[in-house]
Amino acid sequence: MKTKILINQALPSVKIQIQFCKSFMSRLKGLMFSKQIPLDQGIILVENKESKVDTSIHMMFMNFNITVLWLNKDLVVVDKVLAKRWVPIYLPKVRAKYVVELHASQFSNFSIGDQLVLSDLQ
Repeated sequence: MKTKILINQALPSVKIQIQFCKSFMSRLKGLMFSKQIPLDQGIILVENKESKVDTSIHMMFMNFNITVLWLNKDLVVVDKVLAKRWVPIYLPKVRAKYVVELHASQFSNFSIGDQLVLSDLQ
């Protein structure tokens, strides 16, 4: 999986190492069955087009809560939620192309409307 650094232009001091999940199986698995997620790491689920249904997530078989950000094709945050483990489904309020899953403590570092940037690892 490809890895990049996710930066919120509104709060550039927060840098998160993001692993891309592009294949069906990697998107399906997501963080399921993981024991934990480090504070400064996460995953990004990539869909082919903006959609509400295709970017929905479930929290079944999750061992911890997570911050979920939905991004449009321009990497703007269009919705966010603190997803609780074992909740059957979360859908974004508007269409999104990307789903970012992060440590629950990252929730306050992102707001709807924030422009995010993906940069190469240094």
